[in-house]
Order: sequence, then structure tokens, then C-alpha cells
Amino acid sequence: MAKVLVLYYSSYGHIAEMAAAVAEGVRDAGAQAVVKRVPELVPEAVAQRSGYAHDPTEIAGVAELADYDAVIIGTPTRFGTMAAQMKNFLDQAGGLWANDALVGRVGSVFTSTGSQHGGQETTIVTTQIVLLHLGMVVVGLPYSFKGQLRMDEITGGSPYGASTLAEGPGGGDRRPTANELDGARFQGRHVAMIAGVLAAARPGVA
Repeated sequence: MAKVLVLYYSSYGHIAEMAAAVAEGVRDAGAQAVVKRVPELVPEAVAQRSGYAHDPTEIAGVAELADYDAVIIGTPTRFGTMAAQMKNFLDQAGGLWANDALVGRVGSVFTSTGSQHGGQETTIVTTQIVLLHLGMVVVGLPYSFKGQLRMDEITGGSPYGASTLAEGPGGGDRRPTANELDGARFQGRHVAMIAGVLAAARPGVA
């Protein structure tokens, strides 16, 4: 059974919702899903004043990334790249990099933006660059998920990864749609299946 970490940062809850759907997809594939978040960097008073969602999800440690066959990262966009909270966390993975601890593990990314063209693809792709530097096998959201071809509604999703739109500053009222959540589940299943195959082929794995 592959063990998959769904690791995210979420200010207003959109990425947290997507992370839950990704985890559902992982479990649907028969793999173990662990959902954790990275630490918040914003002072508590500022977070409360800005309306950040309270999130009791357990915080991950950098060293534990090596315990998983796959890591699926969820981050909102900040000017077209990952949020500082996620970058700060990944910047601490130098020890894992030096020891080749994540080489051959699967890495994948999903995101949210405040507008239709707010950096969904650039956020995912630039995050994937970090995963490649760590030696991970990058997996996206293939076009076999037909929901990303829809033209009858505004929706996230690209071959790079699942995504949602949060409708402007402060998260807005828009929540992830059924189609966007389906994309997240599909990505979770897809990653889990690939991770299972690669884990079985890794030296020292029975």
C-alpha cells in the first residue's frame, strides 16, 4: 500500500477543501492518505483581522517527507508563485536533498487563485521545479480527467494539476465546485496508483 502525504497551506479554506478531496482520491486507489499542513507565518492577530480560516489540521515536519511514497502539495498563489508559508517549509528540505531522500518519490501540486487567470499554471509549474530539484517524479492531472475540458462553466484544472478559483481578496464567497473537487480526487487517485508502482520497484521494498 502506497503512503501519500497531502501537504497544504490554506488561508481561507479553499485549498483545505481541495486537500480533503485529493485525500479521498488517494484512498479510493487503495492507498493510505495522510493530510497535514505547513506552519502559518502570519501573526495570529493579523490572521484573525484578515479573516483567515481556523485550521486544526496537524502540522507536518520537514524530515517526515521521506516517510512517504508521494507528496501532493496544495498551495494558493501569491503573485503567480507558491505562498511564502509553503516556500519556507520546502526551503528547509536541504538535508533531504543532500541525502537524496526524496529521489524517485512522486510529487504533485494543486492550487487556487483569486481570478480566472491569476497564476494557476505558473504557481503549479514553479512549485514542480522545487520537486524536480529534490529528485521527485512529477505527476500532473492528465486529460483523461475530462472535467478540465469543460466549456459550460468557469472551472479550474489544467494538465499541470487541479485548481480552484477563490474569487478575489479575502477568499470571496466562491467555494470549490463539484467539477474542481472531482479533478482533485482524480489527481489523488492518479498519484496514488503511480506511487504504488514506483514504491514496489524501489530497492529494499518487498
